[in-house]
Amino acid sequence: MSQAHALPARIEPVSFTAFTSDFDSFAETLGASFARYGFAVISDHGLTQARIDAALDAAKRFFALSEADKLKYRLPVGGQRGYTPFGIETAKGETNFDLKEFWHVGRDLPPGHPYRAQMADNVWPDADVAGFHEAVGWLYAALEEMGLKVLEAIAVYLGLERCFFVPTVDFGNSVLRLLHYPPVAADGPNIRAAAHEDINVITLLLGAEEAGLEVLDRDGRWLAVNPPPGSLVCNIGDMLQRLTNHRLPSTTHRVVNPAPERRGFARYSAPFFLHFNSDYEIATLPSCVGAAHPDRYPVPITADEFLQERLREIRLA
Repeated sequence: MSQAHALPARIEPVSFTAFTSDFDSFAETLGASFARYGFAVISDHGLTQARIDAALDAAKRFFALSEADKLKYRLPVGGQRGYTPFGIETAKGETNFDLKEFWHVGRDLPPGHPYRAQMADNVWPDADVAGFHEAVGWLYAALEEMGLKVLEAIAVYLGLERCFFVPTVDFGNSVLRLLHYPPVAADGPNIRAAAHEDINVITLLLGAEEAGLEVLDRDGRWLAVNPPPGSLVCNIGDMLQRLTNHRLPSTTHRVVNPAPERRGFARYSAPFFLHFNSDYEIATLPSCVGAAHPDRYPVPITADEFLQERLREIRLA
């Protein structure tokens, strides 16, 4: 059985309206939530719910296709674009694969761009799912824009220039993942996605209202994250944890099956994994190093080297 329970100190939603009305307070509150939990919940984010629903509906229509039709969009370049079927992604150190299938959308690059060696072209299933490109492309752009604003707040919380992160992610290898967890039998496995940390800089997640997301707290207990409807869940990834010398932690999390009465329902979600530019050198911020906090990562690594190493560990490269 899951050990999830009500948070002893609940992750209180941070209203995004404060981004314009009281930015310093917004940055402090958001940063403090990241420093404590590695997670934050953002309410009143302003993203158009009808367009979010349209993107998630497009995803549901794709996942409802026959296996043969879905496999037409599986690319021979790893799992960073198009369709990835069941039985592939496996959390680091696990032997059982996660109970999910997913679709990846990445950044579109112009011909001749130097990052094209690291980023494949997108594929779009509009021939089978009308309007998919428009709906899902909008969601990618909207979540990237929101991610940049979250990074502004993080920069100020860390004592950096507000726009510090802009040139580090402006052509980042960011990926929108459309996820489908099918219903599981009452006597089936309890874990839909095994315990893991995210690879990237920050993750922005829509669709977490369906129960199942849990965070491993400092005392070793699993805490349920049940955000209010219409909220955005955001968490720190391993790249930012490394850059900040663990001042902002990349917290272990997982997805478990809900209560028995909800096990007959599929779970859909849309995490956006915001990444650094491929050649960005992840070198510990000097302000995050001190006598009490020696540098854990004295040897820098590029974002793409870090990404490829981790993708191999989870069987996506």
